[in-house]
Amino acid sequence: RIRSTGKLFGHFLTPVWGKGKSCPQAGIRKQSHPESLFIAWSNFKKGKTKRKDVVYFEWELEQNIFELHRQLSTKTYSHDGYSGFYITDPKQRHIHKATVRDRVVHHAVFQTLNPIFEPTFIANSYSCRVGKGTHKGAQAVERMSRKVSQNYTRPCYALKCDVRRFFDSINHDVLLEILGRRIKDPDIMWLLERIVRSYISEYANLFERKGIPIGNLTSQLFANIYMNEFDQFVKQELGVKHYARYTDDFIILYHEREELEKLLLLVERFLMERLCLSLHPGKVSIRTFHQGVDFLGYVVRPHHKTLRTKTKIRMFKRIDEQIQVYKTSGGGWQ
Repeated sequence: RIRSTGKLFGHFLTPVWGKGKSCPQAGIRKQSHPESLFIAWSNFKKGKTKRKDVVYFEWELEQNIFELHRQLSTKTYSHDGYSGFYITDPKQRHIHKATVRDRVVHHAVFQTLNPIFEPTFIANSYSCRVGKGTHKGAQAVERMSRKVSQNYTRPCYALKCDVRRFFDSINHDVLLEILGRRIKDPDIMWLLERIVRSYISEYANLFERKGIPIGNLTSQLFANIYMNEFDQFVKQELGVKHYARYTDDFIILYHEREELEKLLLLVERFLMERLCLSLHPGKVSIRTFHQGVDFLGYVVRPHHKTLRTKTKIRMFKRIDEQIQVYKTSGGGWQ
């Protein structure tokens, strides 16, 4: 049975170095060095070389990079505001776009933070990680369902949940406390705080500091670092074997419905009390695999999985849009 425990809020991210060992942050202190910023610029501009703001920044690239280096090294750097726009993918999302200058900093931070935190993530965390993704996540759920059901000879139930307004609900103080457990350099924490505090959700009240913008590269990493607290709680504290997560969507498989109902209460409590998050009331379900489980754009059933109808429609719509772009650009058909 899944372990039910009252020891809910352990500290999972503890430093792995000790006396006499080299600190993994030795490299992170170099992130504001001009060479690191030029590398960050090179990574950032891929696929964006024709955008006006990118072109303008590149016109005086060396001056911009060295000025950014000066601001970071003297702690006079201040994160600028965001420009907002909406996309539909498939639901409407409010994207906040930082300036080119700030996005170069985001890449510099990412390329140094990611090697430190990536090894702490569980194998079944599938969002924004090399070698992962939605297809791998759906495949993992298929494999887990076969194990739980003993090749579909006994019941398999799936507890599927979605965090309500996830990016808008990430608490700044909690995130910075989690980051601070591994990042001991006060200068680095100063920069991370500038990035985290640069945005406040429209859903925050006057006394709340919460929310990270969907458009930032750092937000993808911050989201995984934040939810890794939950991953470790589920895997280590509750002893759940069959669990997978993609950003704020997660699924737990077990052969007894009653155990999943008990587990749901513990999950809700941890998310609320430790991470200041709540589950979306309309997106919590416990279903059998024979009913079909909708996860990451697929409907997974015994022996097979299919693309969700909405996913197919979205794919064909994107193909049609690309065809129209090709035609209007003068490409035509040969």
